[in-house]
Amino acid sequence: MTTSSPGVVETDLGRKRRARRIGRALTEAHPDAHCELDHGNALELAVATILSAQCTDKKVNEVTPKLFARYPGAADYAGADRAELEELIRPTGFYRNKTNSLIRLGQALVERYDGEVPGRLEDLVTLPGMGRKTANVILGNAFGVPGITVDTHFQRLVHRWGLTEETDPVKIEHAIGALYDKRDWTMLSHRVIFHGRRVCHARKPACGACTLTRLCPSYGAGPTEPAAAAKLLKGPRARELAVAAGVDPELVPVQAVAAEAP
Repeated sequence: MTTSSPGVVETDLGRKRRARRIGRALTEAHPDAHCELDHGNALELAVATILSAQCTDKKVNEVTPKLFARYPGAADYAGADRAELEELIRPTGFYRNKTNSLIRLGQALVERYDGEVPGRLEDLVTLPGMGRKTANVILGNAFGVPGITVDTHFQRLVHRWGLTEETDPVKIEHAIGALYDKRDWTMLSHRVIFHGRRVCHARKPACGACTLTRLCPSYGAGPTEPAAAAKLLKGPRARELAVAAGVDPELVPVQAVAAEAP
């Protein structure tokens, strides 16, 4: 049992049912949810995910077209000129460490997997620059293998929703995985991350313009007054999100619609 709200003890079955309702609400709110890192194959996604550390997806997507054209295969990264590679990825930050990871990734793929990105979690996590989170991103989006991506947005939201009290990412992954059908894991991850970037922000969530208000024990962590909450929505569908929450879309400022989801 867990406590979903002060003074209320929620049974495991009750939490699972509420989790499923949250999942359905997210499906309706974010029909456009997807991996926001542009890629054409597993290697490109692996590279983009490494570059996304401490960097926005938008910035990574600005850098990768030229990068992917210059280094189309694992062998190209393995034999890359360090200075040239550093310069190409410099805008993503921490470019020296990321260059090391990309070169070592290319070398490992050439030496151990004939230059191909493996499609198993146990293999992916042994590769340079690859953690379990990155591996699940690759499995779910490049290989169609269901996986839960526990990034900072995902951790924040499942805690706010009272779905788990775990703090270790692997334990969070297993705890949340037990609440949903395996086939839904990848898209659930996308929808939770979309919601975290567009509605349920870290510092000030848009509680009064959220479709999950009746399901969320943390309702009130951000402004509940619609006019104030609507200003916090972000992204091209911000006004549609407002409508879905029963809020006047005219309350969403133009700059919010144009704002980049963090």
